[in-house]
Amino acid sequence: MDANTIRELIEKGLPGASASVSGADGVHFEATVVAEAFRGKLPLARHRLVYATLGERMGGEIHALALKTLTPEEAGTV
Repeated sequence: MDANTIRELIEKGLPGASASVSGADGVHFEATVVAEAFRGKLPLARHRLVYATLGERMGGEIHALALKTLTPEEAGTV
C-alpha cells in the first residue's frame, strides 16, 4: 500500500473530498482530509467516513492511519 493509493481511495469514496496522505514505511500513514461531508459531524463520525472508504484495508494493509478531518471552512479553503 502506498500514500497515493490511499489518497485515491479516500477521494473516490468521499466525492468532492481533497486528501493529502503521507507515510514512508508502507503501513503507517497520516492523512489530512477536507470534505463538505464532515459538516456537522463530530470527529469520530468524520473518521468513520474516511475508514469506510478504505474498508478491509484498515487493520490489514494499513496498520495505522492518523487523521485530521476538516470542512472546507475549517481548512480555510472557502
